[in-house]
Amino acid sequence: MAISAKQFASLQEKTQRGRKKSEGEVGERTGNVDGLIILGIDPSLRGTGYGVIRMESPHPATLAEGTIKCPTSWEHSRCLAHIARELRQVVSKTTPTVCAVEGVFFAQNLKTAIIMGQARGAALVSAGEAGMDVYEIATRKVKQAIVGYGGAQKEAVAKMVQRMLNLPEPPAPDAADALALALTYAHMNTGFNLKPLKKI
Repeated sequence: MAISAKQFASLQEKTQRGRKKSEGEVGERTGNVDGLIILGIDPSLRGTGYGVIRMESPHPATLAEGTIKCPTSWEHSRCLAHIARELRQVVSKTTPTVCAVEGVFFAQNLKTAIIMGQARGAALVSAGEAGMDVYEIATRKVKQAIVGYGGAQKEAVAKMVQRMLNLPEPPAPDAADALALALTYAHMNTGFNLKPLKKI
């Protein structure tokens, strides 16, 4: 089910009231009493998307978003170090409370799966070092929550993220996916979901 801007305003209040105990008091963990701060990560070796939102009214505030790019000429080890380093800086500046990361996918190409797993590991290191709880959400669940269709295209996700966050323009694809992960985490932790997220 897609989420309208009006529905999100209602969900935010429930998030602030209902999630503080289970995630830890926001004021104690982040020094910010305005609301839950969520980091979304869409890991990839050459283009890791990230997005940080804070739950506020009338709509969530975007604290940071972008894509960590690594040239094809870089060795894998250099890319992984760059991803971890950049995400550490994002975490340091925005002090997120919890992290939502794209769920493991099944790749037909073993080499591709290994490379994606390495990028995912580098991203998780940054979240784990900061002491955040990390949850994974399947791509189809994200698309279903944001657009209302599990097979939605990236453009549709980006446009809906723009609307939900009241952004001047759609975010870049990888950043939009990361922001969508953060928004989906907020949606799925407001008492409306039937199945709890998988903590990793």
